[in-house]
Amino acid sequence: MTQRLDQAFARIDEANAADPNMENGQPAELLYGQRMTEEQRSLYPDASEPLQIACRGQHIERWTLPRSDFPDDRKGYLNWRTEQGRRHAARVAGIMAEAGYTQDQIGRAEKMLQKQGIKRDDEVQALEDVAVFTFMRHYMAPFSETQTPEEMDRIVRLTARKMSAGARARALAEFPIPEPLAAYFRDEP
Repeated sequence: MTQRLDQAFARIDEANAADPNMENGQPAELLYGQRMTEEQRSLYPDASEPLQIACRGQHIERWTLPRSDFPDDRKGYLNWRTEQGRRHAARVAGIMAEAGYTQDQIGRAEKMLQKQGIKRDDEVQALEDVAVFTFMRHYMAPFSETQTPEEMDRIVRLTARKMSAGARARALAEFPIPEPLAAYFRDEP
């Protein structure tokens, strides 16, 4: 890692260490960022520094904008996610600027964090693939216990649709995905 990357990671981790929500005895978003980096290194070991930073900072200070601040419907959820992406991009941009990254590098990370170009931009897609793998490996099982089978079917279908073909194939190889959900990963959505 470069000194700039070390500095950016340290600042993101410092911010996320303030998360009052705990998981496995650690601040939840600090743990999430570290899990994202772990998945990124496995899936995309040659990732650019902006992609590495976007993975680490995807949920930076997420708890500061609770989901409950938005209407409890699909539109409210989508608005919350959009606002989170905007806030995460701005916060990470400031950290990158302080670490000495160029405006072009900062702009790349901002684009990724705001999910501008899924399916059209390889790095935006890579961030999405990393996020899905992190969700599947660490969060899907407990999340599924809060959903109906019909809702989980819908969520898995939509999640698979967001993934690259390579990531879908790798997910089938790495995770025990039950039928008929596995069909969503085999077929081009």
